[in-house]
Amino acid sequence: MPTISARVLFFGVLMTLLVSITNAQEEKWVSLFNGKTLDGWEKIGGDDSHWKVEDGVITGTGNPSMLVCTEGPYKNFRYRAEVKINDGGNSGLYFRTTRRPGFLDGYEAQIDSTHTDPIRTGSLYGFCHVYSQLSKPDTWFSYEIEVREDVWRGREMTRIKITVNDQELYEYMDFEKTYPAGHFAFQQHDPGSVVQIRNVKVMKLAD
Repeated sequence: MPTISARVLFFGVLMTLLVSITNAQEEKWVSLFNGKTLDGWEKIGGDDSHWKVEDGVITGTGNPSMLVCTEGPYKNFRYRAEVKINDGGNSGLYFRTTRRPGFLDGYEAQIDSTHTDPIRTGSLYGFCHVYSQLSKPDTWFSYEIEVREDVWRGREMTRIKITVNDQELYEYMDFEKTYPAGHFAFQQHDPGSVVQIRNVKVMKLAD
């Protein structure tokens, strides 16, 4: 018959294994765009704004609107997309936004290479701004956002890491915890902007 210490050891190993399996299941990239249709996405805007899929790419044109992922809400996660913006264009990658957002709802990672707005790609709009051009217009680049609820020096906060083309730019610590769990969205900013998106993925992280 197993001793008490042997049982404790067995259950300790079992619990470690279960935690490892759970973490492995959570830390897995899941595609949010099937490359063929806008299933799982919804346009919030008028008929004069357009989102379409062609050759595995989502393209936004026309008047202002938002394209919202109907999956969610998401709280802690890594989120990736490949994006291209035209010369003079402006867009945004939104996260922790509402199900039917406007431009001021949720965090926005700016998409902007040469627009008249000088706040460029890599910026967390309204929180931390980048003014140098990290990506050229009409050129694909990768965006990755990591968001975690965390504690720093005894203070709760939302930690947001911004990465462009696999180069980590910064971590922003939002002690106001401005936006709770929410949805992902892309912005169609104005009629002069053409934004293109592909390979949209999310990895849930443990709370």
